[in-house]
Parts: sequence; structure tokens; C-alpha cells
Amino acid sequence: MHIEQLRDYCLSKPAVTESCPFGPDALVFKVANKMFLLTGLDSHPLSFSAKCDPERALALRDQYPHSVRGAYHMNKRHWNEVICNGELSDHELTKLIDHSYELVVAGLTKGVRSTFSI
Repeated sequence: MHIEQLRDYCLSKPAVTESCPFGPDALVFKVANKMFLLTGLDSHPLSFSAKCDPERALALRDQYPHSVRGAYHMNKRHWNEVICNGELSDHELTKLIDHSYELVVAGLTKGVRSTFSI
């Protein structure tokens, strides 16, 4: 996966916006103004931080020690840094993005969720 694929995939989801609130080198994707993914624009290989269920986060770190670790500057219990180094397929990467998006959407109020369809 490369940055353009990541960006296109995130923006294809309902109610997603992108911004650079942490400076020009960090791209943030939000759903209903809640962050679900953060990526550095100049990271090689591409890496991103995504929200994750705590138990699943630990399992992924054990299963993919070269590709998944606690996210830098984030709550490591709830956020993973995912390195796109080929250990995880693009399909597996999109599943992690979906999981992050779904966790954030699930945390939104019913009223906010009703303003867009998933």
C-alpha cells in the first residue's frame, strides 16, 4: 500500500475528512471530527497509526512484531502503529483501517451516527 491508496481508501468512507492539524507532514483522517487514522507524509516505508481494540492490539503486535507496535505519541493501549513493509497484505491493512473507523463510529452518539450512513 502506498500513501495515495491509503488516502483514497480512508476518504471513501462515509463522513471522513482529512486535515493536517499537527503540521504539514502529518495527515489525519477523521470521522465526525474524531480521529481514526494518522500518517506521516514522508515515512518510508509508509506507516500509519490506527485505533484498535486493546486485546486485538496486543494480539496483532505478537503476530506481526515487525509491522505492528504501540503508536508513538498515542495511547498505546488503544492505538497501533502499522508499518506497511509487506508483512501484512493490503487486504489486512484495509481491515485494520476498517476496524479503527468502526471503533470511532461506534463511540459517536446515536444522533451523530444518524447523520450519515455506513
